[in-house]
Amino acid sequence: MIQYKTNEQKRKFYDSAEWKALREQVKKRDNYECQQCKREGRVTVDTGEYSKKAKRKKIKLVVHHIKELYHYPELALDIDNLETVCVDCHNKEHGRLFPKKENKWDDEWW
Repeated sequence: MIQYKTNEQKRKFYDSAEWKALREQVKKRDNYECQQCKREGRVTVDTGEYSKKAKRKKIKLVVHHIKELYHYPELALDIDNLETVCVDCHNKEHGRLFPKKENKWDDEWW
């Protein structure tokens, strides 16, 4: 059975044509909306905004493995194990919480 434990194995999988085609199919199925936000009564969609710094479209939505790739490699390409989520929800799901940046300007008007 194929395993996705090393970064190299995961990178090879995520760069594959098969994954890229399925990823697009899942986004289309989910109407290009974050399914977690939708469950919480919010709407988050891909804005198509461009990042000059990264020189590419800003990534707003990703396709998430409901049962993690690491633990369930047999479900890697199972469309029923995939859902579209926004980057914020994806980071929360994986425990990657980043502190909010403090505003360095005091915009208070007197």
